[in-house]
Amino acid sequence: MQPLIDHARTYGQRPEEFARYAEGQSPDVLFITCSDSRVVPALITGARPGQLFELRTAGNVVPPYTAERPTGEAATIEYAVQVLGVADIVVCGHSHCGAVGAMVRGDDLSTVPAVRDWLDYGADRPECSDPADPAVAEPVQNHVLAQVLRLRSYPCVQRGLAEGRLRVHGWFYEVHTGTVRAHRADTDTFEVL
Repeated sequence: MQPLIDHARTYGQRPEEFARYAEGQSPDVLFITCSDSRVVPALITGARPGQLFELRTAGNVVPPYTAERPTGEAATIEYAVQVLGVADIVVCGHSHCGAVGAMVRGDDLSTVPAVRDWLDYGADRPECSDPADPAVAEPVQNHVLAQVLRLRSYPCVQRGLAEGRLRVHGWFYEVHTGTVRAHRADTDTFEVL
């Protein structure tokens, strides 16, 4: 922790570099990804402060939209699309994902009931032909596509897509290589960017 504290102490010592951030934000992209500490959207994309609006959830789960019971995730998506006017949304899963691995293996998550209930609520068990694969690449990619479909059911996303002012992308990040793959609808495959 101490190295993080030391950096935080010196980070804001150049206020002239930060003054423009007080004027507001206008990110182009909503980046939805996992809470995993190995997935750092700004490092993956090279984004500077203000370029990405981030939503991080366990397993990059996009919960079902329900107007009667709004979630923090739904509020973040709606704000990004309706208020900030993002042009793109990326749903980015990653290799070696503990959440997807647990779903595929059917792990007993009784000691972490909030995690168990979140995954039960927010995601179906992704298809997997090789549950022994530690990278869980195939199920993570299937999971990303399921979350993209769910995201497309949000009313604000439906409107943005219909009006042609919004695009949705599915990405897969390999934590062990740094490679990013994007889903191509025409071939239904994830290919290197």
